Amino acid sequence: MPDSMIEQLQRDMECEGLLECFHGLKQLDKECFRVLVDSDEPLTIDEVAEAVDRERSTAYRSIQRLLKAGFIQKEQVNYDQGGYYHVYSPTDPSQIADDMQRLLNDWYAKMGQLIQEFEDKYEQADERPVAVDG
Repeated sequence: MPDSMIEQLQRDMECEGLLECFHGLKQLDKECFRVLVDSDEPLTIDEVAEAVDRERSTAYRSIQRLLKAGFIQKEQVNYDQGGYYHVYSPTDPSQIADDMQRLLNDWYAKMGQLIQEFEDKYEQADERPVAVDG
């Protein structure tokens, strides 16, 4: 079960915790992302799998989660004789930060709306007439 907001605020946060907090990424996803960030060139799924010591299919699922979250980019490389393969590289950190800021702003607006709905609902309950026995 997810931690309450109070528990999350009391816990020490690290920047990598944002990956989990915002996108629900797993430890392996963070490891794959770190491998791509540390690489001087884009990597294939096989290269990522080898670097994190996991099966290709496991690394592939992690890479797909990172793609969906917008943390990495996929590029197609064509062979001269025909055919192709994909390589992956990290998205610019400032773009990722901007996306997370947008998500946070959206979440903040949604929470503000829910708090207002809560106040409206229970404020109306306070304004109901009280039956008087007479």
